[in-house]
Amino acid sequence: MILIYVVCKDAIEAKNIGKKILKKKLIACVNILDGMKSMYFWPPGGDKIEESSETILLVKTIKEKFSEINEEIHKMHSYELPCIFSIKVDEVDSKYQKWLSDQIK
Repeated sequence: MILIYVVCKDAIEAKNIGKKILKKKLIACVNILDGMKSMYFWPPGGDKIEESSETILLVKTIKEKFSEINEEIHKMHSYELPCIFSIKVDEVDSKYQKWLSDQIK
């Protein structure tokens, strides 16, 4: 199991992306965490600090699906440079792991 961490502009975008990859059976579940505050330099290499409200999309899947999920997210995402990365999960409840694996095609 891996978690894929995706930053979206808002909850609507996160929900649309989550639904699409869920319907394609690339993932077992998503969590949408709205109201995150971000600070970053933009444009890249610039000196201006931007602040924004964003939404985190947490995607639960298996490592073998990362590339395909990444492609799907890029097709729908509004950002020029979306934050998408996976987090390795070391331990998972065996019953949850079976459920997760059974959801993914």
